[in-house]
Amino acid sequence: MKWLRDQLLAPIVEKVDAGERLSFDEGLRLYHTRDLNALMRLANTRREQLHGDKTYFVHSMRLEFTNICYVGCTFCAFAAHKNEERAWDYSPEQVVEQVRRRYLPGITELHMSSGHHPNHKWEYYPAMVRQLRESFPDLQVKAFTAAEIEHLSKIGKRPTLDILRELQAAGLAAMPGGGAEIFADRVRLQVAKNKVKADKWLQIHREAHTLGMRTNATMLYGHIETLEERLDHMHRLRDLQSETGGFHAFIPLAFQPLGNTLAQNLGKTDFTTGLDDLRNLAVARIYLDNFPHIKGYWVMIGSELTQVSLDWGVSDIDGTIQEEHIAHAAGATSPMALSQAGMVRMIQHAGRTPVLRDAYYNELEVFPKVGLNPEAAD
Repeated sequence: MKWLRDQLLAPIVEKVDAGERLSFDEGLRLYHTRDLNALMRLANTRREQLHGDKTYFVHSMRLEFTNICYVGCTFCAFAAHKNEERAWDYSPEQVVEQVRRRYLPGITELHMSSGHHPNHKWEYYPAMVRQLRESFPDLQVKAFTAAEIEHLSKIGKRPTLDILRELQAAGLAAMPGGGAEIFADRVRLQVAKNKVKADKWLQIHREAHTLGMRTNATMLYGHIETLEERLDHMHRLRDLQSETGGFHAFIPLAFQPLGNTLAQNLGKTDFTTGLDDLRNLAVARIYLDNFPHIKGYWVMIGSELTQVSLDWGVSDIDGTIQEEHIAHAAGATSPMALSQAGMVRMIQHAGRTPVLRDAYYNELEVFPKVGLNPEAAD
């Protein structure tokens, strides 16, 4: 361990090499260490134990079927009231037309998450999924965060498990991980007090897993949370994954500081730093030993830092997306979309092997690894 400068990490190195689980205190030690080279090496070790140098992405489309929402999360710049000029609200038929307008050959995943609309009836939602599956039978619909599922249970006046069953019967393939924010009550009361509570979010994902539905998990960081609260969030997810094994990926989401009341109240205009983003991804990869993938969401941290993150524990970089509105409404400076060729090049230029997947993480195509010479991938 000549490369190790922080000797307090020595027991953690031994655990990672042996594939063993870290304690909460050891996770905090990772957050506080200044030995960034060791942190990177540990995260990359755990990543390569699982996936070698393979890096996954999906040819996907992102669609927000409405931005009308009554919840009032303070970090959100996406939501609109129904009478605002910028509000939109698609019928199931319009959703199908939006997908048809933007559809490209090879797209396998449709990712949908939207606002909590105050007026839609429950029947609107399974009808939308059903019409999408009938119109695009090869498209895997990944939709409805746990926060949305709770909302649907209220308007449908039935338990969340029944809601999930009916949506699955209509053709829902998987759930995204949004709505988690930070589980700690102290933070949740300030950033999302009207949204699904932490225990309910976990319950809904547990229910989805019992139905055989795979899901993701997110964490919004870089606002008012502490490092202990970040790790507590991961710890609760790790416990649920040990129970169900139903999560595909953990996705840290960097707080975007424009156009929302939380940032205005904090006087915050700066984005998370690249170092904070990389440290967060690395700690997640080491601590969440039972999660198959840590995802570097290029929309939030940019494609350049996403490339670097492949050495910091990241094994999935999300998808081509087509159009994204939620993060961009709050100031994300990344492109609205990337081509499949662009995703492949991004991974190849980082010296990794690109793997095209679907929503279930089935490998559809493995592209050649070309080394670190950018011209070799063009």
